[in-house]
Amino acid sequence: MTVAISITWPTIADALSLGGIYALMAVGIGLVFGVLRLVNFAYGQLIMAGAYALAYASTWGWPTWGGILFSFGDGVAIRKIAIISIVVAAVCLTLLQVLLTRTSVGLHMRAAAMDFRTARILGVRANRVISGAVLISGLLAAVSAFMLTARNPQVTPIFALDDTIIVLAGVVLGGMYRPISATLGGFVIGFASGILGGVLPTNQSQYLPSFLFGAVILVLLVRPNGLFAPRGGAVERL
Repeated sequence: MTVAISITWPTIADALSLGGIYALMAVGIGLVFGVLRLVNFAYGQLIMAGAYALAYASTWGWPTWGGILFSFGDGVAIRKIAIISIVVAAVCLTLLQVLLTRTSVGLHMRAAAMDFRTARILGVRANRVISGAVLISGLLAAVSAFMLTARNPQVTPIFALDDTIIVLAGVVLGGMYRPISATLGGFVIGFASGILGGVLPTNQSQYLPSFLFGAVILVLLVRPNGLFAPRGGAVERL
């Protein structure tokens, strides 16, 4: 039996949208891990809290632009919310890249992610770096909550839980010790999830996590430090 697989433009748009959202979640997780060496398994609950805040806000009188945004849906070949998600994710990631590479706080975060003890010896202010990482992570969680809610308006107590588990795998895939590597890993696994979710038959969609995690395991067998982490003893240039 042969199954024809076709990838359409709407599928690619949705995959890019999901990849962008997962990239934001990945960098939020990666920043905290890089600085504190703490895997924030509760990141999904933070996003869920943001989603509930949006849901309650809508009952109190949602702004006009919010109603217009949430009204975007099928009837359109490429959903407008997918385009909005891609644009928002691209803007956020660009601003984050500028922050990490062009500001003193960002450079200190990257230095702390590489070697916190040495960074402190060289004058990096630990409290400032930790506060900055947690704050940025929270802001990214809020943006992710908004975009995930726009994709799936049904908010439940386990909202974003499955997404967080997949993003954690993406962070490991990209490289946990570098914020940029973690971001790329999140985007890759989000894009792959979107593509596979669009092409797999409905009766096989339950196997999607197995395909993703199997691919992650295979990649880590070849690149244990992550797909985008520096090879061997390579040193990242700040």
